[in-house]
Amino acid sequence: MKTVLVTGGAGFIGSNFLNLFVPEKKYHFINLDKLTYAGDLNNLEVSDHENYTFIEGDICDVELLSDLFTKYQFHYVVHFAAESHVDNSITNPDAFIKTNITGTFNLLHQAYSLWMESPFQFKKEFENARFLHVSTDEVYGTLEDDNSLFTEETTYAPNSPYSASKASSDMIARSYFHTYGFPVVTTNCSNNYGPHQHDEKLIPTIIRKAIQKQPIPIYGDGKNVRDWLYVDDHCTGIYLALHEGKLGETYNIGGKNERQNIYIASKICEILDQLRPEHAPHKELIEYVTDRPGHDFRYAIDASKIEENLGWIAKETFETGIKKTVKWYLAKYN
Repeated sequence: MKTVLVTGGAGFIGSNFLNLFVPEKKYHFINLDKLTYAGDLNNLEVSDHENYTFIEGDICDVELLSDLFTKYQFHYVVHFAAESHVDNSITNPDAFIKTNITGTFNLLHQAYSLWMESPFQFKKEFENARFLHVSTDEVYGTLEDDNSLFTEETTYAPNSPYSASKASSDMIARSYFHTYGFPVVTTNCSNNYGPHQHDEKLIPTIIRKAIQKQPIPIYGDGKNVRDWLYVDDHCTGIYLALHEGKLGETYNIGGKNERQNIYIASKICEILDQLRPEHAPHKELIEYVTDRPGHDFRYAIDASKIEENLGWIAKETFETGIKKTVKWYLAKYN
């Protein structure tokens, strides 16, 4: 059974990925997570599976990575581990540079050292090895035109320390393909939502505040637009790109669900009114707050490349996915 290294597998997207694919028993999954505030082993529903192993550790620890690659002889790496909250990157950019840039480099180089004899020359047992680098649409900056979309050819224009650190990691991954023939595939996703997302993010915050009858904070005028992708749809796209994606290529994964932040809050309040009519109307709790510095106005992804080339398609609309999400968080917070 081949072994897969999943970094950041106790976080939001990584844990959902493991919950989906560990039960298939095709691989032995090693989950390497530092367990920062954003990592929680309670997110994992597969801890008792024989083909799952958890290791607490930091991707910035080169000695640890070397030991793990030597011991487990990974054939695949799925790299989720990252500092990802924009607000935190504004107040503490140092952590984002270390984890997202240096940590990604460490992983790429350890995999290269294990898999390849020299540039463009694979060791025989690792001829089919692959490295899937998970990134974000925020590397593209902001869209000013209501009709334009981010494509894989869009020029990078990151506007926060977070997005700049992810853009840097994307470029390092790209350089390893072009310089060494390293087998990397990159995916850039739109905003994810669903079970196990950290409380600091927009949708969990709206639900939590509404349940607690506290003001629901919405930045600026609430008209900032994001393309929302249900986390399970994202995970299936990652898994497909890992196995079928063309080496050296980037695939944008988006849900085709552009919504303004104020719509998100209002929709969640509407669902809560149905589920908790005794506390309606929840919408009265919405409160506009001072916008954050450098807040990009609009993100939207053109996912036609992964749809047409790999046959991926998002199963959830925002309206179906958000109902599942609200119900999950209601159970969690209650």
